[in-house]
Amino acid sequence: MLRAALALMMVGTFAAPALAQEWWMPWAQPGYRAPSYSNPGYSQGEYGPRERATGQALMSGGPRPSVSPASPDRISFSSSYAAGTVVIDTSGRKLYLVQSPRHALVYPISVGREGFQWAGTERISRVANWPDWNPPAEMRKRQPNLPVRMTGGVYNPLGAKALYLGNTLYRIHGTDDPRTIGRATSSGCFRMTNSHVTDLSRRVGIGTTVVVVNRLSGQTARVD
Repeated sequence: MLRAALALMMVGTFAAPALAQEWWMPWAQPGYRAPSYSNPGYSQGEYGPRERATGQALMSGGPRPSVSPASPDRISFSSSYAAGTVVIDTSGRKLYLVQSPRHALVYPISVGREGFQWAGTERISRVANWPDWNPPAEMRKRQPNLPVRMTGGVYNPLGAKALYLGNTLYRIHGTDDPRTIGRATSSGCFRMTNSHVTDLSRRVGIGTTVVVVNRLSGQTARVD
């Protein structure tokens, strides 16, 4: 009986969902394996050991493989937004890149969890490849295991690209854990798969308008 109880406790410990954590650390999860890439210099393997989850000043983000872009769906999207505008629908967990008054490209995303969602208009102020991550002091206070700085790489939660929004701490960025896409898990940033954020970064640039809404109103969106 005692062994059975201990086994159940261990299962409960490792089965905790990502939604319960502020920052999902895939390389700290037992048995999780890094995604493979079409890069001859990068082979698939396990993320770093659990000891890497301990807080430290500087943490390596690991290798920086080449990531191929993945084209999104093109849909009918009737709106008054100017072509080239990025529209983020928080409730729908979708990012739209407006192409015309009638069409847009659509990408699935993850959004801020309850209490961390926001709405407003910003402009892309910076685009970074394999960006470093500097968790804010208040986040590190809530999660003492976080590093002060993590260099860019496959272990870094910002993924292959980051599009910074104005002077805020918010970004549209990649992730190596596609299981979070479609969920409300972040502290206000918008996550995309690495292949999708790579594609988006080729279509937008510094100065692009990004409109974040709680729910689309007055627009119709459907797959062509």
